[in-house]
Amino acid sequence: VQLQASGGGLVQAGGSLRLSCAASGLTFSRYSMGWFRQAPGKERAFVAAISWAGASTYYAEFVKGRFTISRDNAKNTVYLQMNSLKPEDTAVYYCAATTRNSDIRNAGYDYWGRGTQVTVSS
Repeated sequence: VQLQASGGGLVQAGGSLRLSCAASGLTFSRYSMGWFRQAPGKERAFVAAISWAGASTYYAEFVKGRFTISRDNAKNTVYLQMNSLKPEDTAVYYCAATTRNSDIRNAGYDYWGRGTQVTVSS
Protein backbone atom coordinates (compact mmCIF):
# COMPACT_ATOMS: atom_id res chain seq x y z
CA VAL A 1 0.00 0.00 0.00
CA GLN A 2 1.22 3.47 -0.89
CA LEU A 3 -0.23 6.83 -0.01
CA GLN A 4 1.48 9.65 -1.84
CA ALA A 5 0.66 13.14 -0.62
CA SER A 6 1.43 16.17 -2.75
CA GLY A 7 0.47 19.80 -3.18
CA GLY A 8 2.25 21.34 -0.24
CA GLY A 9 4.34 24.46 -0.51
CA LEU A 10 4.91 27.98 0.69
CA VAL A 11 1.95 30.36 0.71
CA GLN A 12 1.18 33.71 2.28
CA ALA A 13 -1.35 34.03 5.05
CA GLY A 14 -4.84 34.19 3.61
CA GLY A 15 -3.86 32.07 0.64
CA SER A 16 -4.98 28.64 -0.46
CA LEU A 17 -3.51 25.25 -1.24
CA ARG A 18 -5.00 21.95 -2.33
CA LEU A 19 -3.38 18.80 -1.09
CA SER A 20 -3.84 15.51 -2.88
CA CYS A 21 -3.20 11.99 -1.70
CA ALA A 22 -3.04 9.26 -4.31
CA ALA A 23 -3.55 5.74 -2.99
CA SER A 24 -2.46 2.47 -4.50
CA GLY A 25 -2.37 -1.15 -3.43
CA LEU A 26 -5.71 -1.06 -1.62
CA THR A 27 -9.41 -1.08 -2.46
CA PHE A 28 -9.70 2.66 -2.04
CA SER A 29 -13.50 2.78 -1.92
CA ARG A 30 -13.44 0.54 1.18
CA TYR A 31 -11.24 2.87 3.18
CA SER A 32 -12.05 6.04 5.01
CA MET A 33 -9.35 8.62 4.54
CA GLY A 34 -7.95 11.15 6.94
CA TRP A 35 -5.62 14.10 6.96
CA PHE A 36 -3.39 14.81 9.93
CA ARG A 37 -0.69 17.36 10.55
CA GLN A 38 2.38 17.72 12.71
CA ALA A 39 4.03 21.02 13.45
CA PRO A 40 7.59 21.23 14.79
CA GLY A 41 7.69 20.34 18.46
CA LYS A 42 4.04 19.33 18.53
CA GLU A 43 2.16 16.08 18.45
CA ARG A 44 0.41 14.90 15.33
CA ALA A 45 -3.12 16.26 15.18
CA PHE A 46 -6.27 15.19 13.38
CA VAL A 47 -7.36 17.63 10.65
CA ALA A 48 -10.16 16.04 8.63
CA ALA A 49 -11.59 12.71 7.56
CA ILE A 50 -14.03 11.37 5.00
CA SER A 51 -15.94 8.10 4.94
CA TRP A 52 -15.81 5.43 2.26
CA ALA A 53 -18.22 6.99 -0.19
CA GLY A 54 -17.73 10.54 1.00
CA ALA A 55 -21.13 10.74 2.67
CA SER A 56 -19.66 11.81 5.99
CA THR A 57 -16.90 14.29 6.72
CA TYR A 58 -15.29 15.34 9.97
CA TYR A 59 -13.13 18.32 10.82
CA ALA A 60 -11.02 19.56 13.65
CA GLU A 61 -12.43 22.71 15.17
CA PHE A 62 -9.44 24.76 14.14
CA VAL A 63 -10.07 24.15 10.41
CA LYS A 64 -13.85 24.21 10.25
CA GLY A 65 -15.06 26.64 7.63
CA ARG A 66 -11.61 26.91 6.05
CA PHE A 67 -10.67 23.39 4.94
CA THR A 68 -12.70 20.94 2.86
CA ILE A 69 -11.96 17.26 2.45
CA SER A 70 -13.22 15.37 -0.60
CA ARG A 71 -12.46 12.20 -2.50
CA ASP A 72 -12.64 10.77 -5.99
CA ASN A 73 -12.93 7.01 -5.75
CA ALA A 74 -12.49 6.65 -9.50
CA LYS A 75 -9.05 8.24 -9.15
CA ASN A 76 -8.15 6.66 -5.79
CA THR A 77 -7.43 10.15 -4.51
CA VAL A 78 -8.42 12.21 -1.50
CA TYR A 79 -8.08 15.98 -1.41
CA LEU A 80 -7.78 18.68 1.20
CA GLN A 81 -8.71 22.15 0.01
CA MET A 82 -7.20 24.66 2.42
CA ASN A 83 -8.40 28.25 2.30
CA SER A 84 -7.72 31.27 4.48
CA LEU A 85 -4.47 29.75 5.60
CA LYS A 86 -2.84 31.00 8.77
CA PRO A 87 0.78 30.81 9.94
CA GLU A 88 -0.33 28.33 12.60
CA ASP A 89 -1.37 25.94 9.82
CA THR A 90 2.32 25.43 9.05
CA ALA A 91 3.04 21.72 9.44
CA VAL A 92 3.75 18.50 7.62
CA TYR A 93 0.44 17.13 6.42
CA TYR A 94 -0.11 13.39 6.25
CA CYS A 95 -2.85 11.34 4.68
CA ALA A 96 -3.93 8.05 6.19
CA ALA A 97 -6.34 5.23 5.49
CA THR A 98 -8.58 3.19 7.77
CA THR A 99 -11.06 0.40 7.11
CA ARG A 100 -13.38 1.95 9.68
CA ASN A 101 -16.43 3.66 8.27
CA SER A 102 -17.74 5.16 11.49
CA ASP A 103 -16.16 7.19 14.27
CA ILE A 104 -13.30 7.77 11.87
CA ARG A 105 -12.11 10.86 13.72
CA ASN A 106 -10.86 8.58 16.49
CA ALA A 107 -10.11 5.48 14.43
CA GLY A 108 -6.78 3.76 14.35
CA TYR A 109 -5.42 4.28 10.88
CA ASP A 110 -3.89 1.35 9.04
CA TYR A 111 -1.72 3.10 6.48
CA TRP A 112 0.12 6.42 6.41
CA GLY A 113 1.74 8.46 3.70
CA ARG A 114 5.03 10.31 4.04
CA GLY A 115 3.61 13.78 4.28
CA THR A 116 3.87 17.06 2.46
CA GLN A 117 5.15 20.29 3.95
CA VAL A 118 2.85 23.29 4.16
CA THR A 119 4.41 26.59 5.18
CA VAL A 120 2.30 29.70 5.68
CA SER A 121 4.15 32.98 5.95
CA SER A 122 2.77 35.97 7.80
